[in-house]
Amino acid sequence: MAGTNGRPSIYPSMLYADAKAAIRQLTEAFGFTELAVYEGEDGSVMHAELVQGNGAVMLGSKGRGGRFDEAMKSAGPCGVYTVVDDVDAHHQRAVAHGAEILMTPTDQDYGSRDYMARDLEGNIWSFGTYAPEIGA
Repeated sequence: MAGTNGRPSIYPSMLYADAKAAIRQLTEAFGFTELAVYEGEDGSVMHAELVQGNGAVMLGSKGRGGRFDEAMKSAGPCGVYTVVDDVDAHHQRAVAHGAEILMTPTDQDYGSRDYMARDLEGNIWSFGTYAPEIGA
């Protein structure tokens, strides 16, 4: 069954015009960890996996060809919600690295504490404490 043995069953997959800059921002400002980065001969990012907690995001360079690249050609930015333990410390790290903050840490009516940022290519990243229990 997918999602067992430490393997998430859903991976947001994104393409960036400058995937190397995206990887730097996601690791330095937002605290992701590089699991794998595979580059093409031209230096483009063919595939990368970045981990945050027990989840991961896959990304690569735009314009490298293939069906996914073609399908994503006119796609707009996306939004990704990421669970973090200490929202305020995470926010401070993002600010220290110059991330564009759209909403400072805010207590929500549903019990979560969240903040929101935009990455270098317009994707919206929300970081907070909301983590719904998913039944087996």
